[in-house]
Amino acid sequence: MTENIKNQYVNRELSWLQFNARVLQEAADDTVPLLERLRFIGIFSNNLDEFFKVRYATIKRIDQAGKDGKNVLKGTTANELLEKITNIVIKQQAESLKTIDNIKYELENHNIFIIDENQVTPDQDAFIRNYFVSKVSPALVTYILNDLEKFPHLKDSVAYLAVKLVLKDKIPKEGRISKILQQTTKEKIYALIEIPKNTDRFVVLPEKDGKQFIIILDDLIRYCMHINFSIFDYVQASAHMIKITRDAQLDFDNDLSKSFIQKISSSVRSRRDGEPVRFVYDKTIERDTLDFLMEKMGVDNTDSIIPGGRYHNRRDYMNFPDLGATDLVYQPIKPLAIPGLVLQGSLLNKIAKKDFLQYTPYHTFSYTVKFLRESAIDPKVKSIKITIYRLANISHIASSLINAAKNGKNVTVQIELQARFDEAANIRYAEQMQREGIHLIFGVTGLKVHCKACIIEREEKGKLKRYGFISTGNFNESTAKIYTDYTLFTTNESILKETNRVFKFFEINYKINRYKHLLVSPHYTRSSLVKLIEKEIRNVKEGKPAGIKLKLNSLSDYDMIDRLYEASRAGVKIDLIIRGICCLIPGIPGMSENIRAISVIDKFLEHTRLYIFQNGGDPKVYISSADWMTRNLDRRVEVSCPIYDEDIKLELMDTFDICWKDNVKARRLSKEQDNVYIKNDNEKVRSQKATYDYYLKKLGN
Repeated sequence: MTENIKNQYVNRELSWLQFNARVLQEAADDTVPLLERLRFIGIFSNNLDEFFKVRYATIKRIDQAGKDGKNVLKGTTANELLEKITNIVIKQQAESLKTIDNIKYELENHNIFIIDENQVTPDQDAFIRNYFVSKVSPALVTYILNDLEKFPHLKDSVAYLAVKLVLKDKIPKEGRISKILQQTTKEKIYALIEIPKNTDRFVVLPEKDGKQFIIILDDLIRYCMHINFSIFDYVQASAHMIKITRDAQLDFDNDLSKSFIQKISSSVRSRRDGEPVRFVYDKTIERDTLDFLMEKMGVDNTDSIIPGGRYHNRRDYMNFPDLGATDLVYQPIKPLAIPGLVLQGSLLNKIAKKDFLQYTPYHTFSYTVKFLRESAIDPKVKSIKITIYRLANISHIASSLINAAKNGKNVTVQIELQARFDEAANIRYAEQMQREGIHLIFGVTGLKVHCKACIIEREEKGKLKRYGFISTGNFNESTAKIYTDYTLFTTNESILKETNRVFKFFEINYKINRYKHLLVSPHYTRSSLVKLIEKEIRNVKEGKPAGIKLKLNSLSDYDMIDRLYEASRAGVKIDLIIRGICCLIPGIPGMSENIRAISVIDKFLEHTRLYIFQNGGDPKVYISSADWMTRNLDRRVEVSCPIYDEDIKLELMDTFDICWKDNVKARRLSKEQDNVYIKNDNEKVRSQKATYDYYLKKLGN
């Protein structure tokens, strides 16, 4: 294998931070519309919050357990990795602050001004005071810290203003009594103001002289400090933002009397008490205020302490108002129809004749909804089975399933209650569907169900015929507008018969089914992929066409990386499009010289998983819910679906090639981890636009 070559892998966490650096690059890219650049700042910040809640917290637990974690972390100790992460994040945060300042400056050239409390004009004063009293003050939670025996519990990822009030000195200067009073009087009051989450973070002020003004809620509160603290007689007030990020690990109790929903609900509620893993503060905060807070909170150097800017929870920039400035945002695309599949007619009748591929957001997600709505009212449809991982807040998928149950269909829903950060929403939907008589399955012990599949059974000519769809992404109409995902609609009995076996596995976990067509985790995906790679190695040695093309969100399983290294050394050409984590190092002589890798970050989130094996000139093509991560291969239920329709197979290979040719938004992945953009003399290809044009042309034909 590759034992003699040092540094065979990029550390997973450090690779993820480089992915988030690519998101930050979009915020700094002056070809991206200005308000979209602010939203990329929001995505960068939100990603970082989740990283600390999950990945940083995991490494911290390894460190606290007294383990160095070298086997897991590949060559570095947990303590060393925590330090590296903190240093990288501090640099990235500083870069993000510079980027925000640049964006704000450019917005002013478009007559959009983000002002702070020191820039409020007399004309704006009355509006702001009234807004504070009517909308902000009723939602404001303020803690006076000096006399509290116990420091208040700070909510995870909620921003707080740490306030210091310097009181007026009303004590006589002379006399024995005055000296005693001066020694015992508290000259400073420390307080915390919780920034309300259900109040708009960006307050749009009245327009004046063609100029638009926005004040961030934090600064509006600062401006109205005298109203909030009117009972105190103070001469000076300062307010600096702080934020705690907590470990998001779910811990389950063993109370057998509780249902699975109850256990998940209880665990989600207890997440708020998770250990702090990051403390972020405004770097201009006074030292005495910071020391007071850190002592009271019990924050020490084992936590990631990040000096930051004036504003935290910058994830809110994802919802920055567009102010009607259509030239400063991405122009929405009109989702296209799938040629030959008309929404006004019967989808089932069309799918019965041939397979169809839906590629959102280029195609409308309405086909998925229509499939279920039609099934819900079709008297011939007897049953519906579907997996659910994440749903939209208002889900047409859920309502269609409930409609089907009300129409007497046998509806089975495998819903994943442990979909991270969507647990509460899924619990809410599960309880609603349960009330409507839908049969719910809550996964498999020890495994998350991450596959995306649906089967219906329809009575035709006295027999049951299966229809279904298998997807790379969630059945979520909200994310379908911004996530790229493939969905195959099919009546292929070989595929659907095996998909039905997956649903049987949910019900009878001890029975492991055999699969000839699907690649199913946790039992067969890894071994099947190894066989496919080994065949490419044999083919290249025999002079047959050989090659591997993979499009993934993440590639971090070290055994699979070793297999790709082995294929590269044998001469197999391998092209990788990896959006996020990539622990493989391409282009290293003697190890990976036949591997090239890129990452594309653009308007849409690249979410598709696509595997293409050259197979001696008869390509094997799979769409999949599984990345090449250990969790997807060994600890989740995943489905990779072969594509047998030759037209769809060609279509998938075309879309891979379009993405591979990107020389506008693609970055080179390399051992340097420098995120350099792909630049060449070829015709400019921005793959997401080119993909839309590809489907537009198909529709025209």
